[in-house]
Amino acid sequence: MTTYLLAGGGTAGHVNPLLATADRLRTRGAGIVVLGTAEGLEARLVPERGYALETIPRVPFPRRPNAAALRFPGRFLRAVARSRELLREREVDVVLGFGGYAAMPAYVAARREGVPFVLHEANARPGLANVWGARHAAAAGTVFPDTQLRGAEVVGMPLRAEIEGLDLAAERAAAARHFGLDPDRPVLLVFGGSAGARRINDAFVAAWPEVIAAGWQLLHVTGNARADEVDPGGSPDRVVLPYAERMDLAYAVADLVVCRSGSATVSELSALGIPAVYVPYAVGNGEQALNARGVVAAGGARLVDDRAFTAAAVSARVVPLLGDPAERARMAAAAAAFGTRDGTDRLLALVERAVGGRVSAG
Repeated sequence: MTTYLLAGGGTAGHVNPLLATADRLRTRGAGIVVLGTAEGLEARLVPERGYALETIPRVPFPRRPNAAALRFPGRFLRAVARSRELLREREVDVVLGFGGYAAMPAYVAARREGVPFVLHEANARPGLANVWGARHAAAAGTVFPDTQLRGAEVVGMPLRAEIEGLDLAAERAAAARHFGLDPDRPVLLVFGGSAGARRINDAFVAAWPEVIAAGWQLLHVTGNARADEVDPGGSPDRVVLPYAERMDLAYAVADLVVCRSGSATVSELSALGIPAVYVPYAVGNGEQALNARGVVAAGGARLVDDRAFTAAAVSARVVPLLGDPAERARMAAAAAAFGTRDGTDRLLALVERAVGGRVSAG
């Protein structure tokens, strides 16, 4: 039996592909060790999925000379030492990293222990851990073709099983009932992630009557942090929720989506062939705009700058699409051609090619 150590975390962009890969490995009978930190999203999501989480200290790379920079070498070496212990104790054959704070110590530990490692980069702009790791990895996989990472191969995004196998047409009626919507009328899905997106929420608080006037229904997932800011009253065709436990059903009922452009969201909507208007999160290093760039260029989505996304932008950029089924159909076909549903299998095939005899069928 092959034992994998899967390292990564911090954000959903790192944790979700890690978990999708772990689930596939579990069906193959592989041994699985998950390495993360106690502070990242993995601390909740990994145990919820049924995996034990091994933790190491969260050690951010210092970006300026200060007290944290002075403490960094010792803290980082301790994280590496613990990772090396895990590799030996659990007799790990392969390390598979997904970026984030746990990835870099795992890569260094694997190199020192002579354990091959492969990495996966979800974002169009790679993080520091994967930039370093790609120089020494047996192989590297990316989601987007324009990701600049040494020696990388495009494999796509490992998707959750409920997304990977989702049949939109077959699930539409059940999805509509789940949300209290009419399956025979079009639905605009709006969301901004688990914490919500203030710019998107504010725009639709003002502009939602235009969506209803166009003959559409609105499913607005506000995010937990913003639920009290959006008044759900005014129309039975407007459904407002703080959180959607079943995003697969939200996708199944959606004819058009307005949302942020995290790598997982772009990958899921593209794989399913759902046309979208992306409003990239403006904070950070600009990776959300880069994540959407490929599918926008392919014609499967539109892009609106966060600062420009207002109620007026909904009127000018979103409402015209509601009345243009031919354009939406063209966008859907382009998104599906750009996306892929088999990212998990392609990533694991890359691992098998890269590490050869260290991997068995299970």
